[in-house]
Amino acid sequence: MSFTLDGVGLTHANGFTALADISLQASQGERIALVGPSGAGKTSLLSVLGTALTPTAGQGKVLDCPLGGTTPGGHAAKWVRPRIGTIHQAPPLPGRQRVVTAVLAGKLGQWPAWKSLASLLYPLDIAGARAALARLDLADKLFVRCDQLSGGQLQRVGIARVLYQQPQLILADEPVSALDPALALATIRLLIADAEARNATLVASLHAVDLALGNFSRIVGVKAGRIAFDLPADQVGMPLLHDLYASEGGELPVQAHEPHFLSQPAANDAATRAACC
Repeated sequence: MSFTLDGVGLTHANGFTALADISLQASQGERIALVGPSGAGKTSLLSVLGTALTPTAGQGKVLDCPLGGTTPGGHAAKWVRPRIGTIHQAPPLPGRQRVVTAVLAGKLGQWPAWKSLASLLYPLDIAGARAALARLDLADKLFVRCDQLSGGQLQRVGIARVLYQQPQLILADEPVSALDPALALATIRLLIADAEARNATLVASLHAVDLALGNFSRIVGVKAGRIAFDLPADQVGMPLLHDLYASEGGELPVQAHEPHFLSQPAANDAATRAACC
């Protein structure tokens, strides 16, 4: 089992409840898309899975590590975090840092301290960083500073870092929000192919419903901090989606220029989905 959550809740110090009674599990190697309106709790859920936030209720395990043992600075956290790769919507990359260093940082948690420090001073695996960047058409940016890149390029550098890390669990929070539709689709398919090749679990929060339905076999809808549904993609129809996005007027966020299948009565029709995605 890659992870299991049982009745997990997250209430912040100010009293705001971000997650409530979340029960969710994934076998190793599953690919799951999280969808839902802004503020639904998708990022909080990924943060709990990534051990960045500790639940205030419930229990669970991530990569066989109990969530209660993954508090910052704890021994368990140091053991499990190098096995988790997180892709941020806005990657926290220092502007003066070179791209090669940003990518190699993916393995800092796996290397001994001396190697990590040495790599910060002089990149120790230039070929490995270049290969990861090449998969995202960024090999020519190897020695460029991060503050010289566009938002979309920074997102792809963050993805390259996780590809280089080769974690067992990939948590992607809006990983292609700054990319055009064609590049977003290619990038999502690259992430899926990488996860499949290594039997890694991939959980991606996606703004675009069509991107989720067209590429992931399992869809989890999140609404008001709770799981609204957890279904195979071919069972997610228009009524469920419109209810999920009711707080946004029922308008479905899409990535494609012409999301044909979302305008059809049966959003789960395989032929229509294939034509669109």
